[in-house]
Amino acid sequence: MIPLLHAAAPGRARWTRSGAVKRAACLVAAAYALRTVGPVVGRRLARSGPGGKSRAARGPAGDPSRLQGAGAAGRKPAPGLNADFFRQLLQLRKILFPRVVTTETGWLCLHSVALVSRTFLSISVAGLDGKIVKSIVEKQPRAFILKLIKWLLIAIPATLVHSAIRYLECKLALAFRTRLVDHAYKTYFANQTYYKVIDMDGRLTNPDQSLTEDIMMFSQSVAHLYSNLTKPILDVILTSYTLIRTAVSRGASPMEPTLLSGLVVYATAKVLKTCSPKFGKLVAKEAHRKGYLRYVHSRIIANVEEIAFYRGHKVEMKQLQQCYQALADQMNLILSKRLWYIMIEQFLMKYVWSSCGLIMVAIPIITATGFADGDLEDGQKQAMVSDRTEAFTTARNLLASGADAIERIMSSYKEVTELAGYTARVYNMFWVFDEVKRGIYKRAAVIQEPEIQSKNETNIELPLSDTREIKGKVIDVDHGIICENVPIITPAGEVVASSLNFKVQEGMHLLITGPNGCGKSSLFRILSGLWPVYEGTLYKPPPQHMFYIPQRK
Repeated sequence: MIPLLHAAAPGRARWTRSGAVKRAACLVAAAYALRTVGPVVGRRLARSGPGGKSRAARGPAGDPSRLQGAGAAGRKPAPGLNADFFRQLLQLRKILFPRVVTTETGWLCLHSVALVSRTFLSISVAGLDGKIVKSIVEKQPRAFILKLIKWLLIAIPATLVHSAIRYLECKLALAFRTRLVDHAYKTYFANQTYYKVIDMDGRLTNPDQSLTEDIMMFSQSVAHLYSNLTKPILDVILTSYTLIRTAVSRGASPMEPTLLSGLVVYATAKVLKTCSPKFGKLVAKEAHRKGYLRYVHSRIIANVEEIAFYRGHKVEMKQLQQCYQALADQMNLILSKRLWYIMIEQFLMKYVWSSCGLIMVAIPIITATGFADGDLEDGQKQAMVSDRTEAFTTARNLLASGADAIERIMSSYKEVTELAGYTARVYNMFWVFDEVKRGIYKRAAVIQEPEIQSKNETNIELPLSDTREIKGKVIDVDHGIICENVPIITPAGEVVASSLNFKVQEGMHLLITGPNGCGKSSLFRILSGLWPVYEGTLYKPPPQHMFYIPQRK
């Protein structure tokens, strides 16, 4: 054994000073990464374990169209990149893609093919740029012209694919919006949900805002975010593979540039995450104030005669000005926060990354054995210079493409937080529609603290009445109307009549008189099915055999 060891000793690799420095740097980087990432992974595993927090209750099994609840009543968490956002997005995904083969799936596949084609075209263009620069350095006009013509020919499909990406992104957003609008309209007009959401329930203050602008912004954000994440991720993978393969083929070590890029990207992500405002909460509040401003305008149109009679135009104008000023303040707040965030983001991703990119490109070319001059003659040295120029140009273009892809991925964090705000509003709309459709009504008052006293505006939900359980029965009969112990209860929970009993047979005439608020109109709302029967039994003809004339408010 000892002779064998001595025989193998001369063949062992010797540790030079540069090799020792490289290994020490790798060990330090690995220890720092383990120290930083280890606690985060441990907390994630602890949360997902048996002792973690309980998840939100799921809907009834076998009913994929029913959305899952948002939890108990109380203060709602601010929209953001958390578990609630992913749960809500998965629930909305069932509406966007009800089946595997749909129109949306086709547009999504075409969009993905266009994104992949664009990535491969970018890599081929980067390589062609390097060859063009090489022909210039070698003073070969014929090769330069031929490669320039080839570059222009590649530009034709490249521009076509680029335009197709924008076109398919808009078509995908329109398909998502159409799917959501169709589902929303069917739910909104089923079982008189449109009436119950406004008069019986108080959670949606502006359903028109949710049905129009919120769905549009959510669809556009989802389609744009898919485009902004899929292509950059593929760009990073392919450009990294091409750069590493090129460095290895030339005898250079890709370890140092890879470690440098990983550390720079990680440090940038940590800084941006620390400095990032809560864009999801800010955007959701902006959308709420837009909807309330629109609601105030529509209320003036609906009550224009009463306002003119009572000379209430000054009060309405003051309220409109206050609503618009609140919206303008919120938009200015978002703009000011975006100013500082984008300033930090651009400094890190453009200047810091550019300087690190030059180092990453220079290290393989300087240290590569395939680019060494050695004892070459002058003509061979000139050729080696042109080869180094070609490699530098190609690597720099590929690295710029990869850096741009990573920049788009990291910039997408802001877009994801904004998408969380739209997702919360759209999901909440469908959730309220689903509960109202099942006869679950909740009314709450929202109290906002004056902005003069506190800059941080808080919303406090106070329940006006507990959700009553509907125990009454409605039985359709051919003739007559019979009420047996039916109470008249308003949506606010006020009991107008504790127990109503009467019988109207066919051919009878009945006149109901009484002061305002005694329940005359409320009785007909119960007969028509607008208000629920909480107790007792109601016998009445089916809706298609009765006709009601509503009173104008």
